[in-house]
Amino acid sequence: MSNLFGSTPPGRPRGSGPNPRTVAWIVIGVAVVALLVRTHHLHITAVELMYVGALIPSVILHEISHGAAAYAFGDDTAKRAGRLSLNPVRHVDPIGTFILPALLALSGHGVIGWARPVPVNVSRLRNPRNEGVVVSLVGPAVNIALAVVLGVAYRTFSNNPERLLAGAGYLAGPTWLQFVFLAGLVNVFLAAFNLIPLPPLDGSVVIERLLPARLLPDYYRLRPLTIIIPLAIVLLFPSVIDDIFSPFIHLWTRAIGG
Repeated sequence: MSNLFGSTPPGRPRGSGPNPRTVAWIVIGVAVVALLVRTHHLHITAVELMYVGALIPSVILHEISHGAAAYAFGDDTAKRAGRLSLNPVRHVDPIGTFILPALLALSGHGVIGWARPVPVNVSRLRNPRNEGVVVSLVGPAVNIALAVVLGVAYRTFSNNPERLLAGAGYLAGPTWLQFVFLAGLVNVFLAAFNLIPLPPLDGSVVIERLLPARLLPDYYRLRPLTIIIPLAIVLLFPSVIDDIFSPFIHLWTRAIGG
C-alpha cells in the first residue's frame, strides 16, 4: 500500500533520527502486547511469533519497493523522507502495525497488517498515469516474488512437501523450515490483500487508471479517507477476506507440495 499523493513531511531532513511519535507508538504497542500476555488475554505461540517475524520484513520490503520504483521514475520524495531504509522504525504505522493486528488477534480472526505508506508525489513521475500504476503494483509483485522464492526453498529443503496437501504438514519440520513456510504464506496474504481493488490498497490503481483525468483531483482528495473501507471489511466480514485468500493459498500450497 503506497501513498501516491503524499509529500515529504516538513522539517524531516534526510538522515534525521526516528520520529518521536513513531517511537512512542512502538513503546505503547509493545507495552500493550506485554500487558495482554501477562494478564493472559493474549496467548502468543511460537508459530505466531514466527508469523510476526516474517510479516515485519515483508511489509517493509513491500513499502520500500514503492519508493524505489518512484525514485527510478524520477520522484525522490521517499528517498528524501528517509523511507528507502530497512530500519523498521521508519515504517511503523499506528493502525496497520499495532491497532488492527491487535484487534484481529483478540478477535481470533488471524493477523494481517501493513507498514506506514511510503510517500510518492505522482506529479513528479515522468509519466504519472502509467508509471503510477507500476509504482502501486510493484509492492504486491515483490510479495509474489518472495512467496515464489520461499516456496521453492521450502520444496527444496523439505523431506516431504506433499504433506501440505493433507493439512499443516509444515509444523513437523525443523523451526527454520517452518519459518520459511510461514514467511511464504505471509507474502501470499500480503499480495492478495493489497491487490483488492479498493482504495487505498494497491489494487485500486486499476480504478484510478480508468477514471477520466477530470475526476482525478476529487478522487485524490477522497482517497486518504478510504482506509475505513478495507478496515471495515476485515473487522466486520472476516469470511470475505478468507474467501479472497483461499484460492491464492490453495494455489501456492499445491505448487510447493504437489
